[in-house]
Amino acid sequence: MANAVYPKCKAAGFRGGANVNLITGVVKVCLVADGYTYDPTHEFLSDIPTLDQAAISGALTGKAVTDLGAFQSANGYFTAVTSSEDKALVLFVDTGVPATSRLIAYIDTGVTGLPVTPAGSGYNVIPDPTGWFVL
Repeated sequence: MANAVYPKCKAAGFRGGANVNLITGVVKVCLVADGYTYDPTHEFLSDIPTLDQAAISGALTGKAVTDLGAFQSANGYFTAVTSSEDKALVLFVDTGVPATSRLIAYIDTGVTGLPVTPAGSGYNVIPDPTGWFVL
């Protein structure tokens, strides 16, 4: 699967839906295990099985959306990741409730170090200098 913005996030953004503001929302990154398969019908963090949520970063800082529609931020960081193999990243707006934490983008290509087999240590995720994704 190539990188993709979740269609339900795009639709919610165009319709003025909840939990789509990348600047004011608490955006985090979920490191997903090899067992998760991207599905364009997925909408919330609760759509990703808990077993496939290998780690969740802290809130991203330095967020911006460029005039070209690229979402940028500082690096994401995962602490003490102990899963077996992780293949992708999922950005989401964290509301504190998985059933309302909107999925933004699935990223599995163009990221140095993926897939990764963590060994219980921290893992730094460095987005592309142009941004995490472009709308």
